[in-house]
Amino acid sequence: MSVFLDVVSGVLLLAGSALALTAAIGVIRFTDTLARMHSATKPQVAGLLLALAGASLQLRDNSDVGMLIVTGVFAVITAPVIAHRVGRLAYREQELADRLVTDELEADAAVTQRGLGARDAQDS
Repeated sequence: MSVFLDVVSGVLLLAGSALALTAAIGVIRFTDTLARMHSATKPQVAGLLLALAGASLQLRDNSDVGMLIVTGVFAVITAPVIAHRVGRLAYREQELADRLVTDELEADAAVTQRGLGARDAQDS
């Protein structure tokens, strides 16, 4: 049974490493922010989860596996938030303005600008 778990662990670690490598290559090779953001979040998190699963099969200790689970949950929670913030920043910097078919954030940006203008006027 130990040999079987070692083989499964090795496969998971190699698959996770391969996904993390493709994510890193994608961040370097892709040209625009949205493609880089996609590459930096989806395969990176999947690769990390696979590598953590492989490491947990190797370690098999409750405290070690618990820390790996906390690490995986933290990555799954924070990656979409970071991608959302990067997308908003790219929109705000108008890097994506010519590529958008439908601009759903235009109204939101206008409200934000009016709110900032009103707050600046109050502070003066």
